Amino acid sequence: MIGEGGFGPVYWGSLSDGQGIAVKRLSKTSRQGIEEFKNEVRSIAKLQHRNLVRLLGCCTEGEEMMLLYEYMQNKSLDNFIFDQDKRTILSWPKRFDIIMGIARGLLYLHHDSRLKIIHRDLKTSNILLDEYLNPKISDFGLARIVGGCQNISRTKRVIGTYGYMAPEYAFDGKFSVKSDVYSMGVVLLEIVSGKKNRGFRHTDKCDSLLGHAWLLWKEDKALELIDECLKYSFVECQVKRCIHVGLLCVQKYGEDRPAMSSVLFMLGSEEGANLPDPKEPGFFMGGSCSNEETCKAESIANTMTITDLEAR
Repeated sequence: MIGEGGFGPVYWGSLSDGQGIAVKRLSKTSRQGIEEFKNEVRSIAKLQHRNLVRLLGCCTEGEEMMLLYEYMQNKSLDNFIFDQDKRTILSWPKRFDIIMGIARGLLYLHHDSRLKIIHRDLKTSNILLDEYLNPKISDFGLARIVGGCQNISRTKRVIGTYGYMAPEYAFDGKFSVKSDVYSMGVVLLEIVSGKKNRGFRHTDKCDSLLGHAWLLWKEDKALELIDECLKYSFVECQVKRCIHVGLLCVQKYGEDRPAMSSVLFMLGSEEGANLPDPKEPGFFMGGSCSNEETCKAESIANTMTITDLEAR
């Protein structure tokens, strides 16, 4: 076994030609089930993009259900950026390449594929890295295929990871391409800072990583957000642009967030390009906590994983 996710255990295997594969096996105790299994096959089987993990096949026999994927030698992005030793492997140029790759993959899902797909669970643990550390979006069990003219959908069953979910999805079950953009912004800021949004703490302030980034931005101290191990490899204009775009992606209201086409354009824009000013991010607590109990309450909310929630 090489890992385990919401679907179940993941095993390493090989095909008759020697190609390595990752086999996801549905666990009987998994929160995800037959519908998520079918959904993952439907969502990704017809997709082809260099920044999406390739589904090679599936197998169903009785209660046994398996998905066969291309094997990604370096596992997931979170194993690097949140690890004290491995984080140094990802220099700033490599992190910027990873950011651009994720953005291209998400743009393909939203605009360029034959299907319009909302991933709904984009996070650093669902970004896999190949042998050359190229990023590929994975885990489409919660993805939704929507009509070309459909902008916003709603569900009574909110499933995902708190800390990456957009406010409108977490509280009201509304999801759209803009809720994926919010998740992209969280991932982007985590890559820059090397810190998790969930459970983030900064000295006397009780806030999320997003709130910390927002406060630094307003004080013109954005570069203080950068991961310390990048101090000899970062490019100042690129880092500032990534933080700027990340904050645009995590704005509280979906209509304020840019489309993925704009995200990719802004990330690749030249130094000195004029970008819009970001507004307050979602779940922003406003800075310092007034008392210990407030901190505890926010801490619980910031580390919670939502599995089923009846939308109001």
